[in-house]
Amino acid sequence: MLGYIGRRAYHSVISVIGLLTLVFFLTRLTGDPSALYLPLDSSLEARQAFARLNGLDQPIYVQFFQYLQNLMSLDFGQSLRQNRSAIEVALEAFPATLKLALVAMSLATVLAIVVGALAAARPGSLFDRIAGLVSLAGASTPDFWIAIVGILVFAVGLGILPTSGTGTALHWIMPIVVLMLRPFGLLVQVVRGTMISALASPFIKTAHAKGMKRRKIIFGHALRNSLLPVITVAGDLATGLINGAVVVETIFGWPGIGKLMIDSIIQRDFAVVQSTILVTAIAIFIVNIAIDLLYAVLDPRIRY
Repeated sequence: MLGYIGRRAYHSVISVIGLLTLVFFLTRLTGDPSALYLPLDSSLEARQAFARLNGLDQPIYVQFFQYLQNLMSLDFGQSLRQNRSAIEVALEAFPATLKLALVAMSLATVLAIVVGALAAARPGSLFDRIAGLVSLAGASTPDFWIAIVGILVFAVGLGILPTSGTGTALHWIMPIVVLMLRPFGLLVQVVRGTMISALASPFIKTAHAKGMKRRKIIFGHALRNSLLPVITVAGDLATGLINGAVVVETIFGWPGIGKLMIDSIIQRDFAVVQSTILVTAIAIFIVNIAIDLLYAVLDPRIRY
């Protein structure tokens, strides 16, 4: 098991380095930060001093190798906007994103398992058709569209929900609902399909023959044997949720790492952009490892 984790960590480090390399060069294409952080009438000498102070006066390849050297010593650079460690700025914003993604994914998974299992228990019923329609709508509707419509209806029209911030429980409702709709829709389809296959298995027929209660057969036997593909999809959706929070956080003004990333790109705060990418990539790696290890817990036949 430790060998497997070590191999995954090695490959993930290579992927992160490649990602940071790409981000480093792409951020430099956004323009000169001095145009934003200095007055419009600043002199050429002032711009040159600003570039020299922040290491932007060197050729791009020199800046890149200096960046890699700083990474080796865990120096992630300074935020141009806040004048402090960029990695500290990213780490302060990440818990807000983690809480939002964790709550949304947990609710989506639990609801999808219940709805998918009940739909599979009676395929073709009215409940099954309604669940299929709702899940397909949730899986196919863009997050940003749902967020905008939600603001128009519940904030502007009805005035019952706030549009931004994290002050009260009401501030959480729209961001969580918007984030959980797509995972919920996809997971309902997966749970329903795997449950229908499991309920047609011989061991389920044997359980019926023994007189076991239907509820125990569905949620105790069929569901347990259907969880592996559900966890696989849920793991992919969880990592996507961390990335997808960028749009939702920006629309709802949620002070997470996604909004920080967008703000830093607009403000050409290169070090913070790179730090937010690094923190997000590490979080996705940890989630993937946790999902892989959970396989062995659910199915003892799996060994790495």
